[in-house]
Amino acid sequence: MSQHYTSAISTLFGKFANTHFFKPIQVLINHAYVRFLGLDMEEFDKPSHYKSLNKLFTRELQTPRVLNPNHTLISPVDALVSECGKIKEGRVYQIKGMEYGLNELLGKHHTGYDKMLEGGEYINFYLSPKDYHRYHAPMDMEIVSLTHIPGKLYPVNTPSLQKRKNLFIENERIVIHLKDRSAKVHFLILVGALNVGKMTISFDGRIQTNAKMEEESHYAYEATSMKIGELLGWFEMGSTVVLLSQQDAIIPDVKAGQKVKFGERIGGLL
Repeated sequence: MSQHYTSAISTLFGKFANTHFFKPIQVLINHAYVRFLGLDMEEFDKPSHYKSLNKLFTRELQTPRVLNPNHTLISPVDALVSECGKIKEGRVYQIKGMEYGLNELLGKHHTGYDKMLEGGEYINFYLSPKDYHRYHAPMDMEIVSLTHIPGKLYPVNTPSLQKRKNLFIENERIVIHLKDRSAKVHFLILVGALNVGKMTISFDGRIQTNAKMEEESHYAYEATSMKIGELLGWFEMGSTVVLLSQQDAIIPDVKAGQKVKFGERIGGLL
């Protein structure tokens, strides 16, 4: 199988980003990237600390963010809420005016879950290239399964969302099926994007993204749970996370166009 051009570009960029250049050159690259995108490095190491551009992309917080113990639903990422709302007739919006079907998004291993999610909530989180790229558990949760769906790697910024219908369905993605403490069903979908050469999953090293695969890979788990705020993994460059929740599972408290940070309350569990 030949790579789609978006995957080939992302692979080449990934090679550059993973290269450890001679330190003075690497420092120059890192500082240029920070200045060009306007990264806020207050919570992270100095740009010169990172041995590759990818290490800078996937930087970890130097001081863990303090989570409010009373919060039951938090933002899993630093991001812009690009769209949110009710799931109606098995469809949601990637952005206003651009809807798509949940069956296609979730893939063949989750046929029929669009009906279970009917009347529930969805929230789209867009991570720009300057954002903190790690994603975390938005609630106390049990992981039921993970599905890797190969695809393209189109950009997921606002102009792309406005002109390319079914972008989230065309792009490579990881679908995580989970249950909350009340056994209500949720999905976290990690959507790949241009220059995202890899999506890493902290609890399963078998997942290899942008790897010239054609078929979905599905993994079921037993007794795999995570506490709210635990590290789920990271993107290499910016991308999108979609949270889907069944009806009467969450009370969201965000709106489209709102900036959120990992650890902030975005609603509550029912």
